[in-house]
Amino acid sequence: MTEALLPFVEVNTGDNPQACVIWMHGLGDSGHGFAPIVPELQLPASLPVRFIFPHAPERPVTINNGMRMRAWYDIKSLDFNQRADSEGVLESAQQVTALMAKLHDDGFAYDKMVVAGFSQGGVIALQLATRFPHKLAGIMALSTYMSEPAKLPAQATDTNKNTPIFMAHGVQDNVVPVALGNMAYEALKDAGFNAQWTTYPMQHNVCMDEINAISRWLQECL
Repeated sequence: MTEALLPFVEVNTGDNPQACVIWMHGLGDSGHGFAPIVPELQLPASLPVRFIFPHAPERPVTINNGMRMRAWYDIKSLDFNQRADSEGVLESAQQVTALMAKLHDDGFAYDKMVVAGFSQGGVIALQLATRFPHKLAGIMALSTYMSEPAKLPAQATDTNKNTPIFMAHGVQDNVVPVALGNMAYEALKDAGFNAQWTTYPMQHNVCMDEINAISRWLQECL
C-alpha cells in the first residue's frame, strides 16, 4: 500500500513554470503560513516558479503538553541535543522526498528544485537535501538548526556539496537561539557544503530585508 502524499498549498508565479520551490513551515503552522510571501518576492515574469507549501502531519507535541498540532517531528525537550525526535525527522524527510519524486514525475527536473524550510521545516530541508542523491538548484534554511549534526559527515552525499545553501537567522530569536543556527552553518561548512550565513535584527520570523535577499538568491539559483 502506498502512503498518501503530503497535502500542500500551490502558488504559481506565472504560466508553465519549469522551476519549483518546496517550502516547509514551522511547528504548529501549515502550508498556508508562508504562501502569502510569494508575491512579496516579486520574482520576474521571465522566471515562472511553482511554490509548493506542504502541510506537516498532525501529531502530539511533548513540550506543548502533548497537544496535537501540525509538526514535522515531536519536540521532547528544549535541550538542543534532545530537541528533535530523530525518527520523526527521518519520516518527514522521506515524505517530502516522495512529494519531490511526484513533482519530478510531473516534469520538474531535480536541478530546478529548491528545498526550503523555516524552523522545524528547515530541519527537514537540511536533513533531506544534504543526503539527497540528485543535484538540486538550492537549499534554504531559515531560523533553524540541524538534527544530529555529528552524523552529517558520515551520511552526507557529495551530490549537493556545491549547491548554494542560504541560511538566515534573527539575532533576537528566543525560540531557536541564533547560536543553534550558526552551529548548523558551521557543521555544513565543515562537511564541505556551500553555505552562506546571514543574521537579521529580528525574532523568530522573517523580515523584508530577508525576503528581498531570498528573492535575489532564488533568481541566481533558478
